[in-house]
Amino acid sequence: MNCRKKLLVEPGTKVRLSKVDPSYTGKHESHEKALPEIQKHVERMDKLQYLLYADGDQSLLVVLQALDAGGKDGVVRHLFSGMNPQGTISIGFKQPSKLEAAHGFLWRAHLGAPAKGQVVIFNRSHYEDVLVVRVHNMVPKSAWSRRYGLINDFEKMLSENGTRILKFYLHISPEEQLERFRLRLEDPARHWKISESDYSERELWPKYIEAYEEAMEKTSTKHAPWYVIPSNHKWFRDLAISQIITETMEDMNLKLPPTQVNLKEIRAKYHAAEAEGEEQGKEKRARPGKSASRRHSLHAT
Repeated sequence: MNCRKKLLVEPGTKVRLSKVDPSYTGKHESHEKALPEIQKHVERMDKLQYLLYADGDQSLLVVLQALDAGGKDGVVRHLFSGMNPQGTISIGFKQPSKLEAAHGFLWRAHLGAPAKGQVVIFNRSHYEDVLVVRVHNMVPKSAWSRRYGLINDFEKMLSENGTRILKFYLHISPEEQLERFRLRLEDPARHWKISESDYSERELWPKYIEAYEEAMEKTSTKHAPWYVIPSNHKWFRDLAISQIITETMEDMNLKLPPTQVNLKEIRAKYHAAEAEGEEQGKEKRARPGKSASRRHSLHAT
């Protein structure tokens, strides 16, 4: 199944999340049968990230958005943990600090944008300022509606600077969300994830869906596409996202950079150092050690 094509929000098209089955798995029947393919993609992502970091000419920005318990943390943990931490950064967009709120809404997105050679994951993102802000009426419509254009300009600038952008909406059903809330309650190791706002935000589900639909309609572009990922089944979520990321990175034509040194000269220096080390080793073996000298003096007395 070509997830990159099937799950894409085509630029300029209407988005109706009610028509997307969050339990969709395509032709894949189970986690067990899909696991080899997921592992193959994750291993390939690791190799491609190595090339991206070594080349240092392009970068990748992955945006993860979802309603509460949608699985953003799971995607980061399952798909990116094998990448070299030196070139991979995950950034969580929580409620803005006083410093962040004192700047424009894109300020922290600018700060977190990937440098050349990096993979950066936004766990929530600058899109919160056309989602939460809209749903909770934090600013008038005249303000948040202008932000779509500013977001498009920002992402176009990143793209023109060599950053590939992939944006994923993790689509779950209200029933699946409630089931995940139940698991959090029953598992003490997950209690830290529980928030009072989980249930108050849940009551605003229709408003969030409307906000997500318009955000994706207005900001899915050729250089920064949105993908709606059916995510009731976590394994299918991981399969779809890993496939899309792998194929996108393969399209980036990543290669190891040419060497910056004269390899013939470096080899000569290596062999000279190797020969010197061998000669020093011979000399060391030829000299009696401290313990041997001490034993000789003891026998002499």
